[in-house]
Formats: sequence, C-alpha cells, structure tokens
Amino acid sequence: MSSSFDLPEVSAFAAGTEGPPGQRVFFLQAVSADQVVTLRLEKQQVALLADYLDRLLTTYEFEPTVATTMPDLVQPVLPEWIVGSMMVAIDEARAKVVVIAEELELIDDEDEEEDDDFDDESTGAQARICLDRGQVEAFIAGAREVIGGGRPICRLCGGPIDADGHACPRMN
Repeated sequence: MSSSFDLPEVSAFAAGTEGPPGQRVFFLQAVSADQVVTLRLEKQQVALLADYLDRLLTTYEFEPTVATTMPDLVQPVLPEWIVGSMMVAIDEARAKVVVIAEELELIDDEDEEEDDDFDDESTGAQARICLDRGQVEAFIAGAREVIGGGRPICRLCGGPIDADGHACPRMN
C-alpha cells in the first residue's frame, strides 16, 4: 500500500508535465514545508480539476488572498502513485478548498474471484491538499496553460496534429 498525505497548509500547488507534446506525462504536485508530494495523473483529470475549481470560485465566496502564479514542478519529479479519482470539498471554517486525490487501484481478476466478501471500501492511498483562494486561482490559470502547451488541434476534426502531420478524417 502506498503512503497517504494530509497537507493542511501548502506553499505551492502545481500541475506540470514531462516529455514532448504527444508523449507528455502529467503530474500534480503540492509542497508543504520540506515535503514534496507528486502524483501522476491524466491530462483530462488536470483539465477537469481546473474547470471544476473555476466553477467553484464563481459559486462560493472565499476571502480574497494574495494573487500568485502557479510555480514550476520541483525537480526531480518522483511520483508517489497514480491518481484514480479526485474529489473537492470546502473547509468553511478555514475558508479553504480541499482537493482529495485517491490512488488508482488495479484489481486483479484472480484477487476479485477469491474475495467473496468484496466491499466498495477503498484501500488505496489518499492525498488531502488544502488551498486558499489565491492558490486555486493560480492553479486554474497555470493548469490551463500546461494543457494548452501540447500538440495543436485540427480545426476540422478536433484531433491532435503530430509533428509529422495529421491524417484528418474530414479531408477524405
């Protein structure tokens, strides 16, 4: 079982990538004091988190905080585990947004057959990251920039255009 993390105060929260466009690996990273927690996830998860946090800021009133920019990932990037699902909560008492990431659990068919008392209780690790409004705003802007830094999109079919070209199905 992987390690779980509870980060009630973070100095940095960022999304970033490694690798060339079309082969990028996406990461979510939180820094709290001398602890750096890096999680691997999919591009779509980063996009959905940024969109959800953006909607959350428009529907819930948070105290204004100092505007920041999303930092770069702390190197070396060493992911703890792969994110399977994410949740967002609000800590009203502290005026914080709480991002909860859960580890992707791969279920082996043999293990599932052997476990007749299988329940829906998660046994994977969790990362609980508390953010203030400024950190959320910086993440939204930075995550959208990271997502947009990939391959250009074909205006006809919406598919990615590789460096060596694109066989657009709409051009047939």
